[in-house]
Amino acid sequence: MRERGFVVSGARILRRAWQIYVAHIFLFAIYMAEISYVATSFENPLYAEEMNILDFLKQPDMTIVQALLLKFKPANMDVLPLYIILLLLFPPILWLLQRWPTLALGGSFALYVLTWQFGWNLPAYPEGTWYFNPFAWQLLFVFGAWCAVGGAKRLAPVLRSRATMVIAILYLGFAFVIALSWYLPEQISIVPHWLEDLIYPIDKTNLDVLRFAHFLALAALTVRFVPRTWPMLGSWILYPAILCGQHSLEIFCLGVFLSFAGHFALVEISGAFWMQVVISLLGIVAMIATAALVTWYKNLEARSPGPRSKPPDADLAGGEA
Repeated sequence: MRERGFVVSGARILRRAWQIYVAHIFLFAIYMAEISYVATSFENPLYAEEMNILDFLKQPDMTIVQALLLKFKPANMDVLPLYIILLLLFPPILWLLQRWPTLALGGSFALYVLTWQFGWNLPAYPEGTWYFNPFAWQLLFVFGAWCAVGGAKRLAPVLRSRATMVIAILYLGFAFVIALSWYLPEQISIVPHWLEDLIYPIDKTNLDVLRFAHFLALAALTVRFVPRTWPMLGSWILYPAILCGQHSLEIFCLGVFLSFAGHFALVEISGAFWMQVVISLLGIVAMIATAALVTWYKNLEARSPGPRSKPPDADLAGGEA
């Protein structure tokens, strides 16, 4: 946007939104086929109910239209529609961030507060609202963009302070105990009732402030203890993760598909701990292999005669940065 203006940069952002929309619809078709085939072949209608596709089986014509409108979303397919909406609205936000970044971040925070105050959200099909409320989650998106256009430099003195580090560590310890109490309620009964009444429900749909604070604490410690020059970032140990991150859209879609396959194996074969480990390892290997294959194709394309393609960028939303 700084080099080529609002129109060109806005067009590129909208092109990325279109790419994610196409990926979402393509994934929807494969995902529906996968779940429908398993539910029919094994005569287990619970799969359709768990994955929230009963309406698709009853009214496929209406449901497909609603899916194209991003209103109908099976289980595990709520993330890409959120990205699509945020990217569609991002060009004017980025323009504002270039000129008055504080005003842009303040407006984002005001929208977040108003969303909590008035219960704003987008309608879903056949009922209810979006699982990830765009009016609330935009705060995390805009905050990241604000950091990228200069906000991170302004926050540098705060991030380097010892007080920030201590607060972040204490908060993450508190969050760990709270999250552990959900899975081990008999062993973790130290959370007082007055605190439970104060913090619950820790809403994910509307990006509860405790979740946003958890992200900030993690980000503060990461910035402090993982510098850009950290040798591990260039080692073979983290290379598979970096490789997957460079093709995050493809790997995310594959992960959604594999998640149901893993759920199916746990239900039909065994839910034992060893089976969970095996499924997790197989899924990780499949995603790394896919990322490596995509990288190989892109490198092959780059070496071929003609215009050179750009190397991949590690950002689901940004695509070509």
